[in-house]
This record gives sequence, structure tokens and C-alpha cells, in this order.
Amino acid sequence: MSPLGPVGRRTAPQSRAHLLRAHHLLLGVCAAFAALSLVLVPLALPLGWDETVYASRFSPYAPATPFSAPRTRGVPFLIAPVAAWSDSVVLLRVWLTLLATAALYLGFRPWVRPLGRPSAAAVAAALYGGLWFVLFYASAAMPNHYTAMGAVGAVGLFLRSRQSPMTRAGVSGGLALATLMRPNDGLALGVPLLAAALLVPAWRGWSRVLAVLGGLVAGALPWIVEAYVRFGGVGARLAEASEVQGDLRPLLSVVHHLTVMDGPLLCRPCDSDSIRPLSAEWWLVLPLLVAVGLWSAHGRSRRTRLATREARRMGREARRMGREVHRMAHEAHPELRNGPPQSADTTPLRACLLAAVTALSVALPYLVLVPYAAPRFLAPTHALLAPAAALGLLALVDVARASRRPRIGFAALGLALAGHLAVQLPLAHSNAGIQAGARGDWARVAEVLHEHGVGAGPRNDRPSRSSRSGTPPPCVLRGNTSVIPVAYATGCAPGRTGDPRRPTALVLREAEPPPWARSWPRHRVPDTYAPGWVVHVRP
Repeated sequence: MSPLGPVGRRTAPQSRAHLLRAHHLLLGVCAAFAALSLVLVPLALPLGWDETVYASRFSPYAPATPFSAPRTRGVPFLIAPVAAWSDSVVLLRVWLTLLATAALYLGFRPWVRPLGRPSAAAVAAALYGGLWFVLFYASAAMPNHYTAMGAVGAVGLFLRSRQSPMTRAGVSGGLALATLMRPNDGLALGVPLLAAALLVPAWRGWSRVLAVLGGLVAGALPWIVEAYVRFGGVGARLAEASEVQGDLRPLLSVVHHLTVMDGPLLCRPCDSDSIRPLSAEWWLVLPLLVAVGLWSAHGRSRRTRLATREARRMGREARRMGREVHRMAHEAHPELRNGPPQSADTTPLRACLLAAVTALSVALPYLVLVPYAAPRFLAPTHALLAPAAALGLLALVDVARASRRPRIGFAALGLALAGHLAVQLPLAHSNAGIQAGARGDWARVAEVLHEHGVGAGPRNDRPSRSSRSGTPPPCVLRGNTSVIPVAYATGCAPGRTGDPRRPTALVLREAEPPPWARSWPRHRVPDTYAPGWVVHVRP
């Protein structure tokens, strides 16, 4: 008979059942994430500026718009299964919602075990997925959510004690995805993981080092190849990317990231915006939850280490004295009933600390180098801090349950959660409405230009592959705002700095034309969401 006896037969199924419930809970969170995003953000929302650039790589969305140095080929890769053959925005957003939901599950699934509380993975996914900008971008052709999920999934797999070939492939795959989407984020993610694999004795080993390096190289290779083909090398591409992004330089933009927590989607410049405390509540709640989570993880890690040592000692006794002592070991240490600990190198505290260090590494360049802000820039940071925050929230639930008046504690936590959702969900919906109006203006400007003989007419009436035949569009637009999306909607080429071609028309908002165009006929754009749009058409 096995030395585990009947206890061994009971404990394993209990562990599997507990983990299965955690997976089901995570699946439920992901389903709620998809449903909320579909309710709050309409599938018919027109493509945004960045989305237009990515989608126009494919012939149904021609003509192609300029693909500048900071952009990568990750998003076109994601949307290719739909964008390569259909120009339906609704179909594209359905596909992206499915991808974003699957990414949410795969990103947080590796965290079911490392935290010591399997349900914490689902709570972490809910905390991250409940943020308004994550919900807004669930159906968007944008890279940041996939960067975040690649990051959190790679770190979760990196923590596993046994680095099997599948685990190493998962670490490499997560890093490759994050780097393919945003190479700078991938590099910031890889540096602390490499340091951990080289310097921390518990994680030291070539298997982790090679997995991290392999993922970084695989994700960065397309960007590097394109740098030499189109820009003359990596240095030249970095220099041009810095210029496009407003000259990256040492600065502090922490305040800018606080101001954009309620929008806009991009704050450039941010000097005229201000911090609204109610909308920035997540920045107040997150540090509190992370701190409580680290405290909880410290206690759980200590108990796990003590229980592991005691269980090993009693296990040796069990082998000598029989199954009765082994049963007593499991009864004496409930921490072991969810299954045996993976190892002392994957304690909840170490898991949360590595994720937190990685989160800060990813956030740092945006806080000290980039002169503008967008909520999505820090999506990987929010995702990597979510596991510790989840442990913190569950620890507060435990405190409320153990208090003399648990109903008061649960009521307080419920009110806090309801207040958080009351801030985040309306922000997702209101920003979707703002974007619908602003993007609708581009189509209204295009209509006025078409009425005055500028452009190729509606996009569906244009030859789909003309932009790839080598013949540029016959018209060129310039202006002071939104030139690229307006030119795309009109069927023209956006004028660039140094472009020798004379513009066919100027698109201006709340601005006067330059002296050489003041004699051009002026046409006001009616019924716009944002006032002040006018076009000047060359005679």
C-alpha cells in the first residue's frame, strides 16, 4: 500500500478540484470582461488614427498611410486574419475582442499556483480588466493590452520551479509577443528577468536565461530587419522615432499620467490638463492593495516555508512509522491541502516582488523620458502589479471575515468596489462616445472635400490595390491636426515635412491658413463634434 494511504488519495483530488474552480473563476472573469467591453464600446466605432495606420497595411483598407519609425508590425500581424480579406470594422472588432479575451486568460492563468491562493489569479484579472482603458481597447487594433498579457504571462511562467520545455516556450512566447508589439517594453521587461535568472540563486540557470533571450530576439528581429531595410540601421531608426515622439529626453511626466486616468486617450501636450482626484482613485487604491498584498504574501510565504520543513520532517517519520503520521501532517498544516508547494523559490512574496520590479522597469521610461502620456502606456505595469493587488484584496476580505462584525467589513469592501466600478465603467463608455464623435468629424471633413472635387470618393469605391501599385494618390492634404486620418478618409496622401508636392487642400481647425493659401476658397465643415473645422481647396 502507498505510504500516503487514504490521505494521499483524498488530497490530490481536492487539489485538482480547487485548481479547477480557480480556472473556472478566471474563465468567468474573462467572459465578463468581453461582455462589458462589448456593452460599453460599440463595435461600429470607426477606426482611430493608429488603427487606420495598422489596418491600411492590407488592401481592403487601402490606401496605405505612412508607417513611421516608432510603429511595429505586431498589430498588423494580429489583425491579418480579418483585415487581409474584409474591410468590415464590426468584424474586425469582434475578432479583436475574442483575441483580447483569450490573451487575458492566458496572461493570468500562470498565476493560479505561484500566489498560494488559486483564486487570486481571477481577482488579478478582474482588477486589471476592470480598468476603463483596458475595456476600451479590448476591441481596438492597438498593441498595449497584448504587451501587458505577454509580460504578465511570461513572468508567471518564469516563476515555475520546474522549467519544462513547454514552460520555457511559454516564457519565450510571452516575451516575444510583448517585444513584437512594443520593443521598448519588451526590453524593459527582459532586463529584470535576465537579472533574476543570473543573480538570484533560486532562479539561477541557463534554461531561464535562454528562454528570456530567445523571446527578446524573436520579438525584436522584425523590428531590427525593418530598421536596416527602411531607415538605414537601428541607430537611425531610434533617432527618427525619438523625433516623431517629440524628442525623448530626461524629464518627469508622472503628473501627466495622473491627469490622463480619465482621458483623453492621448495627452500631447498635457500642460493644460489637471488632476481630478475622483478619476485618479485607482492610483490611490493600487499602492494600498499592493502594500497589503506584499504583507500578506510575506506571511503566507513564511507559513509555507515552515509548513514545508515540518511536512518534510514528518514525511520522513511517516515513511518509518506508517501512514498515520503522514495524515497528521496534513491535518496540522492546512496550507498543504491545496497541493504540495512547488518549491521555496516560488513563494508568493518572491513572485509578487519580481512582478513589482518588472512593472516598475516597464513604467520607468514612460515616466522619465516620454514628454506626453496615454493611459494605455502603463497597461503592462497595471497588469504586473495586479497579482500583488489581488492578494491584498483577498487579505482584506479575510480580515473582514475574521472581525467581530464581518457584515460591516464586507459592506465597506463592497462599497469601495462599487465606487471603483462607478468610476471606471462610465469612463470607458464616455471616452467611447467622445471618440465616436471625434472620428466622425474626419468623415465629415472628407465629405466636404469630396463635394469640392478633392479625393477619390468613398473608400469602398476606390481601387483597393492602387496604393500598392507604386502610383501615389492624385491629391495631397496638409493641415494643423488629424491630417493622416482625414487624408485616409478622403483618399489622398498626407503631406509630410519636406514634401515637394504642393497640397491639393488644407485641413485646419481653429487656425488660419499660411499666407500662400489665404486666397484659396474656404469651406466650413458643418455639424462637427468639435467646432472650427474648415478646408481650403487649391483653385
